[in-house]
Amino acid sequence: MGLNEQQIERYSRHIILEEIGGTGQEKLLASKVLIIGAGGLGSPAGLYLAAAGVGAIGIVDADKVELSNLQRQIIHHTDDVGLAKTASASGRMRAINPDVTVKTYNERVMANNIRQIIGGYDFVIDGTDNFPAKFLINDACYFEKIPFSHAGVLRFFGQLMTVLPGTMCYRCVFGGPPPADVVPSCSQAGVLGVLAGVIGTLQATEAVKYLLGIGKLITNSLLTYDSLEMEFRKVELKSNPNCPLCGEEPKITELIDEKQAACDMDNCEC
Repeated sequence: MGLNEQQIERYSRHIILEEIGGTGQEKLLASKVLIIGAGGLGSPAGLYLAAAGVGAIGIVDADKVELSNLQRQIIHHTDDVGLAKTASASGRMRAINPDVTVKTYNERVMANNIRQIIGGYDFVIDGTDNFPAKFLINDACYFEKIPFSHAGVLRFFGQLMTVLPGTMCYRCVFGGPPPADVVPSCSQAGVLGVLAGVIGTLQATEAVKYLLGIGKLITNSLLTYDSLEMEFRKVELKSNPNCPLCGEEPKITELIDEKQAACDMDNCEC
């Protein structure tokens, strides 16, 4: 493909990295990443992936920008209140880098549409705000054999993990959604705004590393972050042979829409 003079200047700090170089930057420009959720996690992920030169970025969200979003959802501005989040986010990503093509999906992922939406993407970032979507993304990516990054934030705590075909999946750790009303939502418990920036940026980092084939991904493990104590902790985990999706005797053989409204540190992009 080759880089033009403007691209060489734009991506010069990537190109001088031995692990990336011009070849790696061309690889990024030819890559496709889907971000599900244009909120606290999807905001920094979208901005940094666009800035990095990921050539095609999809953004999925059915919501409109609200004033209460702006404390953490940095891809949206005050003038965007009332606009579709996909429109606001895509405009900012295109503005930061005209090399990037952004495709918007102004809808919610459901069992009847998610496989069509994620098909063709190289990597998926899960920035959703509810348990049903989290498990649906995990299951759809498993069936489609597409790697994805899970993350969640609540109050002062965050966590993330990366799932590749053949590694431990989200259900290996969490099984299924908890009973309704067992855990608080971010609107009930609150969330430190900058925390979403930290975790969402880490998701973008995982995506870039995967696309370039460099470094070590957070697979078969869970990375947690306590922003009050400024402590990261990585917990090594293993695939669950009794996992209902990827275990030895799987019970889940098709996509379903789970019923659960609550969100917690394990799933909230708020």
